[in-house]
Amino acid sequence: MALSGIAWTIVYLEAIRLGFNHRTYAIPIAALGLNFSWEWTYAVIDLSNDPAQLQTWVNLTWALADCVILYTYFRFGRHELPAFVTKPLFVLWGVAIVALSFVVQWLFIAEFGLDDLAAPRYSAFLQNLLMSGLFIAMFVGRGGTRGQSLVIAVAKWIGTLAPTILIGVLRDSPFILGIGILCSILDLAYIAILVRARRNPTLAG
Repeated sequence: MALSGIAWTIVYLEAIRLGFNHRTYAIPIAALGLNFSWEWTYAVIDLSNDPAQLQTWVNLTWALADCVILYTYFRFGRHELPAFVTKPLFVLWGVAIVALSFVVQWLFIAEFGLDDLAAPRYSAFLQNLLMSGLFIAMFVGRGGTRGQSLVIAVAKWIGTLAPTILIGVLRDSPFILGIGILCSILDLAYIAILVRARRNPTLAG
């Protein structure tokens, strides 16, 4: 869990750095909304129930980092879209995604409760799978590596692989293991895409 925490912290810090340097956002908005809602939901729950737990403060740190990444989305993201998407419509769309993401997290809690940790684990792995696919889609949509880096790609892979082994293998969860394997397949594909792009300067824009 410590390895996962360190790796995901690297993802967020690099996403913030890239966001301001490249004047864009470095995490796809659907995945960002789900991460933002997950981290704030469980940071608040854990601060209320178990403030001494290390993961509580890791979640809070991630949630605060997500605020900065979300700022880069609202600050620079409008330029990624066609001209007919006005600024108010763009902001409304972003707010709607974040709001719907909170609803998704709360529905997981309503379905599974919090006693056996199924809600945070299942939702976290499913949104990681979505993120893995969306990073590839972001590369395709931008036609290159702008707002992306191998640091994020490798750290994201390690950050998901570590709990996949811990929960999926050592704690015998077939669902977590299966979703984690799918994440690794997409993450390794994304890493390969970025490595190939680094050798082709025309894809660096």
